[in-house]
Amino acid sequence: VLTDLDYETFFFSGLSDWHPERSRVVPSAYFLQPAIHALHKEIFRDASRRRGLTADVGEIKGGIKSELYRFIEDFGIDLLIPENALAIPMHIPLGLAITELIAETEMPTIAHHHDFYWERPRFLTGCAEDYLGRSFPPRLHSISHVVINSEARQQLAFRCGLSSFMIPNVWNFDAEPVKPDSYNATFRDDFGLSPEDVIFLQPTRIVARKGIENAIELVARYNMTPQGAGRGKLLVSHPELDEGNAYFNRIVEYAALLNVPLLIRPDLLSHERASRPDGGKVYSLWDAYVACDFVTYPSTYEGFGNAFLEAVYYRKPILVNQYAIYAQDIDPIGFKVVSIDGFITKDTVRQVSELLGDPGMREEWAEHNFRLGKRFFSYDLLRKRLPYLFMNFGAVS
Repeated sequence: VLTDLDYETFFFSGLSDWHPERSRVVPSAYFLQPAIHALHKEIFRDASRRRGLTADVGEIKGGIKSELYRFIEDFGIDLLIPENALAIPMHIPLGLAITELIAETEMPTIAHHHDFYWERPRFLTGCAEDYLGRSFPPRLHSISHVVINSEARQQLAFRCGLSSFMIPNVWNFDAEPVKPDSYNATFRDDFGLSPEDVIFLQPTRIVARKGIENAIELVARYNMTPQGAGRGKLLVSHPELDEGNAYFNRIVEYAALLNVPLLIRPDLLSHERASRPDGGKVYSLWDAYVACDFVTYPSTYEGFGNAFLEAVYYRKPILVNQYAIYAQDIDPIGFKVVSIDGFITKDTVRQVSELLGDPGMREEWAEHNFRLGKRFFSYDLLRKRLPYLFMNFGAVS
C-alpha cells in the first residue's frame, strides 16, 4: 500500500525474505537468535536482575542501535514504522535501541502495535519492569501510535496516557487467490487423505490461546454423526513452538484420546511452495485453504484475526470462538459463521454438519462474508487512513 502511495520502502530485521537490495539484515535483531532467546528467558523468569544481565542488554542494544543508524544513513530513511517491536517485548534490546534512536533523532515514527505485554501473562513476571515502562511502548513526541483493535486503543490510553489511531488488520481482497491447479491437485494424496475425507483446517500456531482443543472436539463429535462417519481430519498449519512444547504435547495427546486424526506436517506444509530433498512437493498455506472443507478458529484471545480474514478471502465456512476482539470489532459487522462461546455444543455440531452437507448454503455464506471482508477490511481502508497519519509529519507527506 505504501508503494501504491508512491513511498519507497526499506526493511530492517533479523531475518528477511524481502529483496536484498531493499533490506538490512542484522542477526542480533532476530528474537530467536540463541543469545537473544536466552536473555529473554532469563529476564522473564527471574524476579531480580543480576548486574551482568543489565550489561548484556546494554551491549546488544548498543550494537543494534549502531546498525539502525547505518540503515537510516545508507537508505536515506525519513520515516520509521516499527512493526510490533515497541509493543510486545519479544526482543527487549531491540525495543530499547529503537526507542533511543527515535529520542536522539526525533525521527518521525508510526509505531504499529499488534499486541501489548499486558495481554500476555508470561510478560507480567520477571525483572523487566523498567524496560517495559521505557520502550513498550515509549512516550515520545515524534511517535504516532497505531493499534489494530478498539480494546487496545482504550488500554493504551488508560495504562500509558497515549492516544492512538485504530486501523484493523486488512487483506488484499482485490488480488487473485491461489486456485485449484496441477500443483495442489496432489495435496490430499501427499497428506494420505482420500477424496471423501473432510479436512478441517486450523490455520494457526500451536499455542494455548488458539483453543485447539475445541477444534479437536468438534472433529471428534462430527465424526460420530452419520454424515461425518469418521471422515473428519484436523490439519494444523503452523508447527512453531515459540511458547514451548507443553501445549503441543497436550494437543497431540488430546487428539489421540478422542481418536481424531491430527495432521501436523511441516515437511509438507510451509508458508510458500517449495521442494523437499527427495523432490516431492512442499505446499503453501494457500494450498491448504484450497484443499480444506472447513476452517476452525476457536481462539480464546487474538489481537485481531488474520486467519479469519484469510478464511473469508478463500470463501471457506468458519467456526469462530467469541473472543473479546471478535465480539467487539468484527462480529457486529454481520459475518455468517458458526459461533461458539468457549465450548462446543450439540448445536455447534449440527450447524457444522448442515453447512458441510449443503453446498448452496456454503456458497451463500462465503459470498456474503467475502463482500463484507472487502468492504470493511480491504487495502482500500488502509489507503484511506494512511494519509491522515502522514498529516502529522508534514515534511514526510
